[in-house]
Amino acid sequence: MTAELVARLAVYRIELLSEAKEFSIVARANCFALLHAPQAGVPGIGSSGMMTENGLAYLVWRDGEPRLVAKGSDLPAPPADVEAIRSFSEDLKTALNRSLTVAAPSEASPGAATVRERLGRNAMTIDEQISYLTKGLAEVIRVEDLRERLVEAAKTGRRLRVKAGFDPTAPDLHLGHTVLLRAMKHFQDLGHTVIFLIGDMTGIIGDPTGRNITRPPMTREAIEQNAETYKTQVFKVLDPAKTEVRFNSEWLAPLNYEQMVRLCSKYTVARILERDDFAKRYKAGDPISVHELLYPLAQGYDSVALKCDVEMGGTDQKFNLLVGRELQKDAGQPPQIVAMTPLLEGTDGINKMSKSLGNYIGIAEPPEVMFRKVMQISDELMWRYYLLLTDKSESEIDAMRAQAATGALHPMEAKIALGKLLVADFHSAAEAERAAATFDSVVRRKEVPAEIQTVPLPADVIKDSSIRVDKLLARVGLAPSVTEAVRKIKAGAVEINGVRIADLALANSSPELIIQVGKNWRRVLIEQRP
Repeated sequence: MTAELVARLAVYRIELLSEAKEFSIVARANCFALLHAPQAGVPGIGSSGMMTENGLAYLVWRDGEPRLVAKGSDLPAPPADVEAIRSFSEDLKTALNRSLTVAAPSEASPGAATVRERLGRNAMTIDEQISYLTKGLAEVIRVEDLRERLVEAAKTGRRLRVKAGFDPTAPDLHLGHTVLLRAMKHFQDLGHTVIFLIGDMTGIIGDPTGRNITRPPMTREAIEQNAETYKTQVFKVLDPAKTEVRFNSEWLAPLNYEQMVRLCSKYTVARILERDDFAKRYKAGDPISVHELLYPLAQGYDSVALKCDVEMGGTDQKFNLLVGRELQKDAGQPPQIVAMTPLLEGTDGINKMSKSLGNYIGIAEPPEVMFRKVMQISDELMWRYYLLLTDKSESEIDAMRAQAATGALHPMEAKIALGKLLVADFHSAAEAERAAATFDSVVRRKEVPAEIQTVPLPADVIKDSSIRVDKLLARVGLAPSVTEAVRKIKAGAVEINGVRIADLALANSSPELIIQVGKNWRRVLIEQRP
Protein backbone atom coordinates (compact mmCIF):
# COMPACT_ATOMS: atom_id res chain seq x y z
CA MET A 1 0.00 0.00 0.00
CA THR A 2 1.38 3.41 -0.93
CA ALA A 3 2.25 6.11 1.58
CA GLU A 4 -0.05 8.41 -0.39
CA LEU A 5 -3.04 6.17 0.21
CA VAL A 6 -2.25 5.87 3.91
CA ALA A 7 -1.97 9.64 4.17
CA ARG A 8 -5.20 10.20 2.25
CA LEU A 9 -7.02 7.74 4.49
CA ALA A 10 -5.74 9.53 7.59
CA VAL A 11 -6.84 12.90 6.21
CA TYR A 12 -10.21 11.49 5.18
CA ARG A 13 -10.77 10.15 8.69
CA ILE A 14 -10.40 13.68 10.01
CA GLU A 15 -12.82 14.97 7.36
CA LEU A 16 -15.39 12.37 8.35
CA LEU A 17 -15.02 13.28 12.00
CA SER A 18 -15.73 16.92 11.21
CA GLU A 19 -18.68 16.00 8.97
CA ALA A 20 -20.32 13.40 11.22
CA LYS A 21 -19.83 13.71 14.96
CA GLU A 22 -21.19 10.17 15.47
CA PHE A 23 -17.85 8.49 15.05
CA SER A 24 -14.51 8.53 13.26
CA ILE A 25 -13.32 5.74 11.01
CA VAL A 26 -10.22 3.81 11.86
CA ALA A 27 -9.84 0.43 10.19
CA ARG A 28 -7.55 -2.55 10.29
CA ALA A 29 -7.50 -4.86 7.30
CA ASN A 30 -5.06 -6.93 5.29
CA CYS A 31 -4.05 -3.95 3.17
CA PHE A 32 -3.97 -1.09 5.68
CA ALA A 33 -4.03 -0.28 9.37
CA LEU A 34 -4.72 3.13 10.91
CA LEU A 35 -4.76 3.51 14.67
CA HIS A 36 -6.81 6.07 16.55
CA ALA A 37 -7.20 6.32 20.31
CA PRO A 38 -10.56 7.81 21.32
CA GLN A 39 -10.20 11.29 22.77
CA ALA A 40 -12.22 12.68 25.63
CA GLY A 41 -15.73 13.39 24.42
CA VAL A 42 -14.95 12.10 20.91
CA PRO A 43 -16.24 8.59 20.14
CA GLY A 44 -14.09 6.58 17.80
CA ILE A 45 -13.75 3.25 16.05
CA GLY A 46 -10.65 1.07 16.16
CA SER A 47 -9.32 -2.39 15.42
CA SER A 48 -10.01 -5.19 17.87
CA GLY A 49 -7.14 -7.32 16.56
CA MET A 50 -9.59 -10.14 15.84
CA MET A 51 -8.98 -12.45 12.91
CA THR A 52 -12.23 -12.88 10.98
CA GLU A 53 -13.02 -14.51 7.67
CA ASN A 54 -11.81 -11.58 5.62
CA GLY A 55 -9.47 -10.05 8.18
CA LEU A 56 -11.79 -7.18 9.18
CA ALA A 57 -12.97 -6.24 12.64
CA TYR A 58 -14.15 -2.96 14.16
CA LEU A 59 -14.90 -1.66 17.62
CA VAL A 60 -16.94 1.37 18.60
CA TRP A 61 -16.40 3.29 21.81
CA ARG A 62 -19.52 4.30 23.66
CA ASP A 63 -19.61 5.60 27.22
CA GLY A 64 -15.88 4.99 27.46
CA GLU A 65 -16.06 1.28 26.63
CA PRO A 66 -15.21 -0.51 23.38
CA ARG A 67 -17.92 -2.66 21.82
CA LEU A 68 -17.68 -4.97 18.82
CA VAL A 69 -20.25 -3.79 16.34
CA ALA A 70 -19.50 -5.46 13.04
CA LYS A 71 -17.16 -8.01 11.58
CA GLY A 72 -16.55 -10.38 8.72
CA SER A 73 -18.89 -10.33 5.75
CA ASP A 74 -21.04 -7.56 7.29
CA LEU A 75 -18.36 -5.02 6.42
CA PRO A 76 -17.39 -3.52 3.07
CA ALA A 77 -14.09 -4.56 1.55
CA PRO A 78 -11.17 -2.15 2.14
CA PRO A 79 -10.35 0.32 -0.64
CA ALA A 80 -7.95 -0.73 -3.38
CA ASP A 81 -6.93 2.78 -4.40
CA VAL A 82 -7.26 6.44 -3.53
CA GLU A 83 -10.41 6.94 -5.60
CA ALA A 84 -12.23 4.22 -3.70
CA ILE A 85 -11.77 5.83 -0.29
CA ARG A 86 -14.98 7.88 -0.28
CA SER A 87 -17.30 5.04 -1.32
CA PHE A 88 -15.60 2.70 1.16
CA SER A 89 -15.99 5.18 3.98
CA GLU A 90 -19.67 5.78 3.23
CA ASP A 91 -20.34 2.03 3.04
CA LEU A 92 -18.51 1.53 6.33
CA LYS A 93 -20.48 4.32 8.00
CA THR A 94 -23.72 2.65 6.87
CA ALA A 95 -22.64 -0.78 8.16
CA LEU A 96 -21.52 0.62 11.50
CA ASN A 97 -24.64 2.73 11.99
CA ARG A 98 -26.73 -0.39 11.30
CA SER A 99 -24.71 -2.31 13.89
CA LEU A 100 -24.95 0.49 16.44
CA THR A 101 -28.74 0.30 16.39
CA VAL A 102 -28.69 -3.34 17.47
CA ALA A 103 -25.47 -3.72 19.45
CA ALA A 104 -26.19 -3.67 23.18
CA PRO A 105 -23.66 -4.11 25.96
CA SER A 106 -23.21 -7.70 27.03
CA GLU A 107 -21.02 -9.76 29.30
CA ALA A 108 -19.28 -11.08 26.18
CA SER A 109 -18.43 -7.62 24.85
CA PRO A 110 -14.76 -6.57 24.83
CA GLY A 111 -15.57 -3.71 27.21
CA ALA A 112 -17.20 -6.01 29.76
CA ALA A 113 -14.32 -8.46 29.47
CA THR A 114 -11.87 -5.66 30.19
CA VAL A 115 -13.80 -4.74 33.35
CA ARG A 116 -13.78 -8.37 34.48
CA GLU A 117 -10.04 -8.61 33.86
CA ARG A 118 -9.35 -5.52 35.96
CA LEU A 119 -11.58 -6.74 38.77
CA GLY A 120 -9.90 -10.17 38.60
CA ARG A 121 -6.42 -8.68 38.76
CA ASN A 122 -7.34 -6.36 41.60
CA ALA A 123 -9.01 -9.19 43.52
CA MET A 124 -5.92 -11.43 43.30
CA THR A 125 -2.73 -10.77 45.18
CA ILE A 126 0.56 -10.88 43.26
CA ASP A 127 1.32 -14.25 44.86
CA GLU A 128 -2.07 -15.58 43.72
CA GLN A 129 -1.45 -14.29 40.20
CA ILE A 130 1.95 -15.99 40.08
CA SER A 131 0.42 -19.24 41.34
CA TYR A 132 -2.28 -19.07 38.65
CA LEU A 133 0.13 -18.17 35.85
CA THR A 134 2.72 -20.83 36.74
CA LYS A 135 0.27 -23.71 37.23
CA GLY A 136 1.63 -26.74 35.36
CA LEU A 137 4.77 -24.95 34.14
CA ALA A 138 8.03 -26.89 34.19
CA GLU A 139 10.34 -23.91 34.72
CA VAL A 140 10.24 -20.11 34.87
CA ILE A 141 13.30 -17.90 34.30
CA ARG A 142 13.01 -15.90 36.48
CA VAL A 143 10.04 -15.88 38.88
CA GLU A 144 11.47 -12.75 40.53
CA ASP A 145 11.34 -10.94 37.18
CA LEU A 146 7.76 -12.06 36.62
CA ARG A 147 6.82 -10.69 40.05
CA GLU A 148 8.38 -7.32 39.20
CA ARG A 149 6.50 -7.10 35.90
CA LEU A 150 3.20 -7.99 37.56
CA VAL A 151 3.73 -5.36 40.25
CA GLU A 152 4.51 -2.81 37.54
CA ALA A 153 1.42 -3.85 35.57
CA ALA A 154 -0.76 -3.46 38.68
CA LYS A 155 0.59 0.05 39.30
CA THR A 156 0.53 1.37 35.74
CA GLY A 157 -2.24 -0.67 34.12
CA ARG A 158 0.17 -1.76 31.38
CA ARG A 159 -0.59 -5.16 29.94
CA LEU A 160 2.30 -7.60 29.68
CA ARG A 161 3.14 -8.79 26.17
CA VAL A 162 3.22 -12.59 26.16
CA LYS A 163 4.40 -14.43 23.06
CA ALA A 164 4.60 -18.01 21.87
CA GLY A 165 5.70 -19.03 18.39
CA PHE A 166 4.33 -21.86 16.31
CA ASP A 167 5.97 -22.94 13.07
CA PRO A 168 3.21 -24.12 10.70
CA THR A 169 4.90 -27.42 9.86
CA ALA A 170 1.67 -29.47 9.99
CA PRO A 171 -1.95 -28.54 9.22
CA ASP A 172 -3.48 -29.62 12.54
CA LEU A 173 -2.94 -28.78 16.19
CA HIS A 174 -3.22 -31.49 18.86
CA LEU A 175 -3.60 -31.53 22.65
CA GLY A 176 0.18 -31.30 23.04
CA HIS A 177 0.04 -27.82 21.51
CA THR A 178 -2.80 -26.77 23.79
CA VAL A 179 -0.66 -27.22 26.92
CA LEU A 180 1.13 -24.07 25.80
CA LEU A 181 -2.06 -22.38 24.57
CA ARG A 182 -3.78 -22.95 27.91
CA ALA A 183 -0.83 -21.43 29.76
CA MET A 184 -1.11 -18.40 27.45
CA LYS A 185 -4.84 -18.22 28.16
CA HIS A 186 -4.07 -17.77 31.87
CA PHE A 187 -2.28 -14.52 31.03
CA GLN A 188 -5.30 -13.46 28.98
CA ASP A 189 -7.56 -14.20 31.94
CA LEU A 190 -5.62 -11.59 33.92
CA GLY A 191 -5.96 -9.05 31.14
CA HIS A 192 -2.55 -9.32 29.49
CA THR A 193 -1.87 -9.33 25.74
CA VAL A 194 -1.11 -12.67 24.12
CA ILE A 195 0.73 -12.82 20.81
CA PHE A 196 0.17 -15.96 18.75
CA LEU A 197 3.21 -15.82 16.49
CA ILE A 198 3.11 -17.87 13.30
CA GLY A 199 6.68 -18.60 12.24
CA ASP A 200 6.27 -18.41 8.52
CA MET A 201 9.94 -17.42 8.13
CA THR A 202 11.42 -19.72 10.79
CA GLY A 203 9.27 -22.48 9.31
CA ILE A 204 11.31 -22.20 6.14
CA ILE A 205 14.46 -22.94 8.17
CA GLY A 206 12.85 -25.74 10.18
CA ASP A 207 13.37 -25.95 13.95
CA PRO A 208 16.35 -28.28 14.58
CA THR A 209 15.24 -28.96 18.16
CA GLY A 210 15.25 -32.67 18.90
CA ARG A 211 16.33 -33.54 15.36
CA ASN A 212 19.29 -35.71 14.43
CA ILE A 213 19.02 -34.74 10.76
CA THR A 214 18.37 -31.51 8.90
CA ARG A 215 14.67 -30.78 8.34
CA PRO A 216 13.71 -30.45 4.69
CA PRO A 217 12.73 -26.81 3.97
CA MET A 218 8.97 -26.23 3.66
CA THR A 219 7.47 -24.55 0.64
CA ARG A 220 5.88 -21.12 1.02
CA GLU A 221 2.57 -22.57 -0.23
CA ALA A 222 2.51 -25.31 2.44
CA ILE A 223 3.40 -22.81 5.18
CA GLU A 224 0.59 -20.43 4.17
CA GLN A 225 -1.98 -23.25 4.00
CA ASN A 226 -1.03 -24.55 7.44
CA ALA A 227 -0.99 -21.04 8.90
CA GLU A 228 -4.60 -20.51 7.85
CA THR A 229 -5.73 -23.65 9.68
CA TYR A 230 -3.76 -22.55 12.77
CA LYS A 231 -5.65 -19.25 12.92
CA THR A 232 -8.94 -21.16 12.98
CA GLN A 233 -7.93 -23.78 15.53
CA VAL A 234 -6.05 -21.58 18.01
CA PHE A 235 -9.20 -19.66 18.94
CA LYS A 236 -10.69 -22.85 20.33
CA VAL A 237 -8.48 -22.00 23.34
CA LEU A 238 -7.50 -18.34 23.12
CA ASP A 239 -9.87 -15.38 23.13
CA PRO A 240 -9.64 -13.82 19.65
CA ALA A 241 -10.50 -10.34 20.93
CA LYS A 242 -7.44 -10.42 23.21
CA THR A 243 -4.99 -12.11 20.85
CA GLU A 244 -2.55 -10.57 18.41
CA VAL A 245 -1.90 -12.89 15.48
CA ARG A 246 1.45 -12.02 13.94
CA PHE A 247 3.76 -13.49 11.32
CA ASN A 248 7.51 -13.19 11.82
CA SER A 249 7.97 -12.45 8.14
CA GLU A 250 6.85 -8.92 9.12
CA TRP A 251 10.34 -8.18 10.46
CA LEU A 252 12.53 -11.06 9.28
CA ALA A 253 11.73 -10.79 5.58
CA PRO A 254 12.83 -7.11 5.30
CA LEU A 255 16.26 -7.77 6.89
CA ASN A 256 19.01 -6.99 4.37
CA TYR A 257 22.39 -8.68 4.15
CA GLU A 258 24.14 -6.17 6.42
CA GLN A 259 21.43 -6.46 9.09
CA MET A 260 21.61 -10.26 8.95
CA VAL A 261 25.39 -10.17 9.39
CA ARG A 262 25.02 -7.84 12.38
CA LEU A 263 22.43 -10.16 13.91
CA CYS A 264 24.76 -13.15 13.48
CA SER A 265 27.54 -11.21 15.21
CA LYS A 266 25.51 -11.19 18.44
CA TYR A 267 26.13 -14.90 19.11
CA THR A 268 29.03 -17.30 18.68
CA VAL A 269 29.08 -20.67 16.98
CA ALA A 270 30.53 -22.15 20.16
CA ARG A 271 27.49 -21.02 22.15
CA ILE A 272 25.07 -22.39 19.55
CA LEU A 273 26.92 -25.72 19.48
CA GLU A 274 26.25 -26.00 23.21
CA ARG A 275 22.72 -27.02 22.29
CA ASP A 276 22.29 -30.67 23.14
CA ASP A 277 20.98 -31.68 19.71
CA PHE A 278 23.72 -29.80 17.85
CA ALA A 279 26.39 -31.12 20.24
CA LYS A 280 25.30 -34.73 19.66
CA ARG A 281 25.24 -34.31 15.88
CA TYR A 282 28.65 -32.59 15.88
CA LYS A 283 30.18 -35.31 18.05
CA ALA A 284 28.70 -38.05 15.84
CA GLY A 285 29.96 -36.35 12.70
CA ASP A 286 26.44 -35.83 11.39
CA PRO A 287 26.03 -32.82 9.09
CA ILE A 288 24.71 -29.52 10.45
CA SER A 289 23.62 -27.02 7.81
CA VAL A 290 24.53 -23.36 8.26
CA HIS A 291 20.90 -22.25 7.95
CA GLU A 292 20.01 -24.37 11.02
CA LEU A 293 22.38 -22.25 13.11
CA LEU A 294 20.27 -19.22 12.23
CA TYR A 295 17.10 -20.61 13.82
CA PRO A 296 17.83 -19.60 17.46
CA LEU A 297 18.84 -16.11 16.29
CA ALA A 298 15.67 -15.71 14.22
CA GLN A 299 13.47 -16.83 17.12
CA GLY A 300 15.33 -14.56 19.52
CA TYR A 301 14.95 -11.60 17.17
CA ASP A 302 11.18 -12.18 17.23
CA SER A 303 11.22 -11.21 20.92
CA VAL A 304 13.14 -8.02 20.15
CA ALA A 305 10.74 -7.04 17.36
CA LEU A 306 7.68 -7.68 19.55
CA LYS A 307 9.20 -6.22 22.76
CA CYS A 308 8.05 -9.26 24.70
CA ASP A 309 7.74 -9.37 28.47
CA VAL A 310 7.24 -13.13 28.47
CA GLU A 311 8.01 -15.85 25.95
CA MET A 312 6.47 -19.27 26.38
CA GLY A 313 7.56 -22.58 24.91
CA GLY A 314 8.15 -26.24 25.66
CA THR A 315 11.11 -27.39 27.73
CA ASP A 316 12.78 -28.52 24.51
CA GLN A 317 12.88 -24.84 23.44
CA LYS A 318 14.93 -23.61 26.42
CA PHE A 319 18.05 -22.70 24.44
CA ASN A 320 16.11 -20.70 21.84
CA LEU A 321 14.12 -18.89 24.54
CA LEU A 322 17.29 -17.87 26.35
CA VAL A 323 18.78 -16.48 23.13
CA GLY A 324 15.83 -14.10 23.05
CA ARG A 325 16.79 -12.79 26.51
CA GLU A 326 20.36 -12.14 25.33
CA LEU A 327 19.31 -10.33 22.16
CA GLN A 328 16.84 -8.17 24.12
CA LYS A 329 19.59 -7.13 26.53
CA ASP A 330 21.78 -6.18 23.58
CA ALA A 331 18.90 -4.14 22.13
CA GLY A 332 18.45 -2.25 25.40
CA GLN A 333 15.20 -4.01 26.30
CA PRO A 334 14.39 -5.69 29.63
CA PRO A 335 15.06 -9.42 29.11
CA GLN A 336 11.91 -11.47 28.73
CA ILE A 337 10.70 -13.93 31.31
CA VAL A 338 11.01 -17.47 29.97
CA ALA A 339 8.07 -19.71 30.88
CA MET A 340 8.38 -23.34 29.83
CA THR A 341 5.63 -25.93 29.70
CA PRO A 342 6.34 -29.66 30.03
CA LEU A 343 6.05 -31.87 26.99
CA LEU A 344 2.82 -33.87 26.93
CA GLU A 345 3.10 -37.61 26.43
CA GLY A 346 0.90 -39.07 23.73
CA THR A 347 -1.69 -41.80 24.16
CA ASP A 348 1.11 -44.40 24.33
CA GLY A 349 2.31 -42.80 27.57
CA ILE A 350 5.93 -42.90 26.42
CA ASN A 351 6.71 -40.53 23.58
CA LYS A 352 5.96 -36.83 23.17
CA MET A 353 2.56 -36.39 21.51
CA SER A 354 3.18 -36.30 17.76
CA LYS A 355 1.09 -36.80 14.68
CA SER A 356 3.95 -38.64 12.99
CA LEU A 357 4.02 -41.19 15.84
CA GLY A 358 0.24 -41.69 15.71
CA ASN A 359 -0.11 -41.07 19.47
CA TYR A 360 -1.91 -37.73 19.15
CA ILE A 361 -5.38 -36.41 19.93
CA GLY A 362 -6.23 -33.71 17.41
CA ILE A 363 -8.33 -30.76 18.56
CA ALA A 364 -10.20 -30.74 15.25
CA GLU A 365 -11.05 -34.45 15.37
CA PRO A 366 -14.69 -35.55 15.74
CA PRO A 367 -15.98 -35.68 19.35
CA GLU A 368 -16.33 -39.48 19.35
CA VAL A 369 -12.73 -39.90 18.15
CA MET A 370 -11.36 -37.47 20.73
CA PHE A 371 -13.27 -39.13 23.55
CA ARG A 372 -12.23 -42.64 22.51
CA LYS A 373 -8.56 -41.64 22.37
CA VAL A 374 -8.72 -40.08 25.84
CA MET A 375 -10.15 -43.34 27.17
CA GLN A 376 -7.10 -45.17 25.79
CA ILE A 377 -4.58 -43.44 28.05
CA SER A 378 -3.35 -45.10 31.23
CA ASP A 379 -4.80 -44.29 34.65
CA GLU A 380 -1.48 -42.75 35.71
CA LEU A 381 -1.20 -40.55 32.62
CA MET A 382 -4.78 -39.38 33.20
CA TRP A 383 -3.71 -37.24 36.17
CA ARG A 384 -1.06 -35.51 34.09
CA TYR A 385 -3.69 -34.72 31.45
CA TYR A 386 -5.91 -33.27 34.19
CA LEU A 387 -3.02 -31.04 35.31
CA LEU A 388 -1.92 -29.81 31.88
CA LEU A 389 -5.17 -29.81 29.89
CA THR A 390 -7.89 -28.65 32.29
CA ASP A 391 -8.57 -25.67 34.56
CA LYS A 392 -8.81 -27.83 37.66
CA SER A 393 -6.46 -26.67 40.42
CA GLU A 394 -3.66 -28.86 41.67
CA SER A 395 -5.46 -29.23 45.00
CA GLU A 396 -8.62 -30.47 43.24
CA ILE A 397 -6.59 -32.97 41.21
CA ASP A 398 -4.76 -34.18 44.32
CA ALA A 399 -8.11 -34.71 46.06
CA MET A 400 -9.46 -36.75 43.12
CA ARG A 401 -6.29 -38.81 43.06
CA ALA A 402 -6.59 -39.53 46.79
CA GLN A 403 -10.21 -40.63 46.29
CA ALA A 404 -9.12 -42.99 43.50
CA ALA A 405 -6.41 -44.46 45.73
CA THR A 406 -8.95 -45.25 48.49
CA GLY A 407 -11.55 -46.62 46.07
CA ALA A 408 -13.99 -43.78 46.64
CA LEU A 409 -13.59 -42.78 42.99
CA HIS A 410 -13.21 -45.35 40.22
CA PRO A 411 -10.44 -44.42 37.74
CA MET A 412 -12.86 -45.09 34.87
CA GLU A 413 -15.27 -42.48 36.23
CA ALA A 414 -12.43 -39.96 36.48
CA LYS A 415 -11.32 -40.73 32.94
CA ILE A 416 -14.84 -40.38 31.54
CA ALA A 417 -15.09 -36.99 33.28
CA LEU A 418 -11.75 -35.99 31.72
CA GLY A 419 -12.92 -37.05 28.27
CA LYS A 420 -16.08 -34.99 28.62
CA LEU A 421 -14.10 -31.93 29.75
CA LEU A 422 -11.72 -32.09 26.80
CA VAL A 423 -14.42 -32.74 24.18
CA ALA A 424 -16.54 -29.92 25.59
CA ASP A 425 -13.56 -27.55 25.36
CA PHE A 426 -13.18 -28.08 21.63
CA HIS A 427 -16.75 -28.95 20.63
CA SER A 428 -19.63 -28.55 23.11
CA ALA A 429 -21.01 -30.05 26.32
CA ALA A 430 -23.84 -31.72 24.37
CA GLU A 431 -21.40 -33.36 21.95
CA ALA A 432 -19.28 -34.49 24.88
CA GLU A 433 -22.28 -36.27 26.40
CA ARG A 434 -23.09 -37.91 23.05
CA ALA A 435 -19.47 -39.01 22.61
CA ALA A 436 -19.50 -40.58 26.08
CA ALA A 437 -22.79 -42.37 25.36
CA THR A 438 -21.44 -43.69 22.05
CA PHE A 439 -18.29 -44.97 23.76
CA ASP A 440 -20.33 -46.67 26.45
CA SER A 441 -22.61 -48.49 24.00
CA VAL A 442 -20.12 -49.35 21.25
CA VAL A 443 -16.94 -50.03 23.18
CA ARG A 444 -18.00 -51.00 26.70
CA ARG A 445 -21.27 -52.84 25.91
CA LYS A 446 -20.27 -53.93 22.38
CA GLU A 447 -23.48 -52.57 20.85
CA VAL A 448 -23.81 -51.66 17.19
CA PRO A 449 -23.73 -47.86 16.79
CA ALA A 450 -27.07 -46.21 16.02
CA GLU A 451 -25.62 -44.59 12.91
CA ILE A 452 -23.09 -46.36 10.73
CA GLN A 453 -22.23 -45.90 7.08
CA THR A 454 -24.20 -48.20 4.79
CA VAL A 455 -22.76 -49.31 1.45
CA PRO A 456 -23.67 -51.91 -1.22
CA LEU A 457 -21.55 -55.04 -1.64
CA PRO A 458 -18.89 -54.35 -4.31
CA ALA A 459 -19.22 -56.83 -7.17
CA ASP A 460 -15.50 -57.54 -7.49
CA VAL A 461 -15.19 -59.04 -3.99
CA ILE A 462 -17.18 -62.17 -4.83
CA LYS A 463 -15.21 -65.22 -5.94
CA ASP A 464 -16.50 -68.79 -6.23
CA SER A 465 -19.73 -67.86 -4.39
CA SER A 466 -17.73 -66.57 -1.43
CA ILE A 467 -16.89 -63.04 -0.33
CA ARG A 468 -13.20 -62.12 -0.20
CA VAL A 469 -13.09 -60.33 3.15
CA ASP A 470 -9.69 -58.73 2.55
CA LYS A 471 -10.85 -57.11 -0.69
CA LEU A 472 -14.15 -56.10 0.92
CA LEU A 473 -12.41 -54.25 3.75
CA ALA A 474 -10.26 -52.34 1.29
CA ARG A 475 -13.20 -51.48 -1.00
CA VAL A 476 -15.46 -50.11 1.77
CA GLY A 477 -12.74 -48.05 3.46
CA LEU A 478 -12.03 -50.18 6.51
CA ALA A 479 -8.44 -50.81 5.41
CA PRO A 480 -6.10 -48.68 3.27
CA SER A 481 -5.11 -51.68 1.13
CA VAL A 482 -5.77 -55.37 0.63
CA THR A 483 -2.41 -56.16 2.24
CA GLU A 484 -3.32 -54.15 5.34
CA ALA A 485 -6.74 -55.85 5.41
CA VAL A 486 -5.05 -59.27 5.50
CA ARG A 487 -2.90 -58.09 8.41
CA LYS A 488 -5.98 -56.93 10.35
CA ILE A 489 -7.77 -60.25 9.75
CA LYS A 490 -4.73 -62.25 10.94
CA ALA A 491 -4.50 -60.01 14.02
CA GLY A 492 -8.11 -60.86 14.95
CA ALA A 493 -9.24 -57.24 14.57
CA VAL A 494 -12.18 -57.96 12.22
CA GLU A 495 -15.68 -58.99 13.27
CA ILE A 496 -18.62 -59.64 10.91
CA ASN A 497 -22.10 -59.95 12.41
CA GLY A 498 -20.54 -60.30 15.86
CA VAL A 499 -18.18 -63.13 14.92
CA ARG A 500 -14.40 -62.70 14.75
CA ILE A 501 -13.13 -63.55 11.28
CA ALA A 502 -10.01 -65.67 10.74
CA ASP A 503 -10.44 -66.74 7.08
CA LEU A 504 -10.10 -64.58 3.99
CA ALA A 505 -13.16 -66.16 2.31
CA LEU A 506 -16.65 -65.81 3.79
CA ALA A 507 -19.60 -67.99 2.83
CA ASN A 508 -22.64 -65.84 3.50
CA SER A 509 -26.42 -66.04 3.21
CA SER A 510 -27.36 -62.95 5.28
CA PRO A 511 -28.95 -59.90 3.59
CA GLU A 512 -26.44 -57.60 5.28
CA LEU A 513 -23.05 -57.68 6.92
CA ILE A 514 -22.26 -55.59 10.02
CA ILE A 515 -18.47 -55.23 9.91
CA GLN A 516 -16.36 -53.91 12.78
CA VAL A 517 -12.64 -53.22 12.43
CA GLY A 518 -11.39 -51.74 15.67
CA LYS A 519 -13.65 -48.76 16.35
CA ASN A 520 -14.79 -48.41 12.72
CA TRP A 521 -18.02 -49.87 11.36
CA ARG A 522 -19.78 -50.50 8.04
CA ARG A 523 -23.15 -51.97 7.13
CA VAL A 524 -22.83 -53.81 3.78
CA LEU A 525 -26.09 -54.58 1.96
CA ILE A 526 -26.13 -57.72 -0.17
CA GLU A 527 -28.39 -57.84 -3.19
CA GLN A 528 -30.72 -60.82 -2.96
CA ARG A 529 -31.05 -62.81 -6.16
CA PRO A 530 -34.29 -64.78 -6.87
